[in-house]
Amino acid sequence: MYLNHDDFRLLVGIEDTCVYPPAGSAMARLDEHALTGHDRNWREDMAAAARFGASGLRYGVSWPRISPAPGVHDWSELDERLEFATRELGLTVIADLVHYGTPTWLDGAFADPRYPSAIAEFASAFAARYRGMVDHITPLNEPLTTASFCGLRGVWPPALTGWPGWVTVTMSIVDGIRRTVAGVRSVNPDAVIVHVEAATLYETQDDTLAEHTGLLAGIGYLPTELLLGRVFADHPLRAWLISHGAPVAALDGFLADPPTLDVLGVNYYPDLTPRVIERVDGQIRQVTANRWTAGLEEALRTAAERFGLPLTVTETSIEGDESTRRRWAEESIAAVRRLRADGLDIRGYTWWPLLDFVDWSYASGGRNVEEFVLDPTGAATPAAEMYADVADGVTPFLRRMGLIGLTEDADGNLLRSDTEAAAAYTKEAGA
Repeated sequence: MYLNHDDFRLLVGIEDTCVYPPAGSAMARLDEHALTGHDRNWREDMAAAARFGASGLRYGVSWPRISPAPGVHDWSELDERLEFATRELGLTVIADLVHYGTPTWLDGAFADPRYPSAIAEFASAFAARYRGMVDHITPLNEPLTTASFCGLRGVWPPALTGWPGWVTVTMSIVDGIRRTVAGVRSVNPDAVIVHVEAATLYETQDDTLAEHTGLLAGIGYLPTELLLGRVFADHPLRAWLISHGAPVAALDGFLADPPTLDVLGVNYYPDLTPRVIERVDGQIRQVTANRWTAGLEEALRTAAERFGLPLTVTETSIEGDESTRRRWAEESIAAVRRLRADGLDIRGYTWWPLLDFVDWSYASGGRNVEEFVLDPTGAATPAAEMYADVADGVTPFLRRMGLIGLTEDADGNLLRSDTEAAAAYTKEAGA
């Protein structure tokens, strides 16, 4: 097994958000492979991962594009890319099957009753086709974030809102992951399931918000607890789930035969993950608070204690100038190595993204789609809050978080250049 107890691996990931809006939607297509030019420069990008010394690559399979109709899959793109990454470059690929979007033929997206069986069918077909080439599989990236954008705040399909919407999407996602794991293991018993979730760190200085802050903290673990069959009758949020529409029969069904997860992936961003809950003008808001490596260590220790699974950092980086990114690469890798030396079973570290990427507000005409407000004391400001008039091209939307920086030329081409963080990462990887 690649992510085993004895080794510690450095990986990179290529941002692969792939959300296709339904016909008639005001939302534009959000396909990061296309927006960053990876669809044209994939050989160069994958080769850069190997050049930096990464031994593994988290890579999205773009389900909405690969599957134009139920049960129909065009593997030609993936055949070429996965062959190059694994056979020619020697990278171990962790396939990211779902990254926030579903094919448009699923009219209800994650709330469509066909979704769980549809993703299981796709996952089984993928695992069978690439067995021996790609044996590490993530069923769905960040259930928590998916439910926030798709079920709570109505940003992405199926555009549900409120906690009932969140519960609807989460229950369907969990069902889909359960079926995905079963389907993958049925065709590839050697598969390594890497379950990836966003870390959550909440605090408040307002005593009147303590209960709400506690609720958010509990919800942060809820998708994984549902998946692992831990939401029993005495679970503190079971009644909350039922009150917001979770069917009792479905909750009870999740208790039986929960899937085995091989590795728990933790996604953490030092300037985005930690949140302070406060009240402003009668409204409750989340404000980011940069907790640097202390937050990373807390997130990993908490995940280890709560779930008892082997860990890997599946996403981390920071937005900012080259010096800031370089320091985060150096200090975050050092922090993870310290935790591992202290006995935490941490198998890997992934810088995500390899390339600068396009802010998600691009697909919403520049509207900030995040659920948080940036820390006014100095956290970097994302592009979504920097522009008033959106120019042609993607330059105003570029998020400076990559080991490789992107610069748009006069013809709209995105030029690639290594950053200081890339040099630091390469040194840590021993390349």
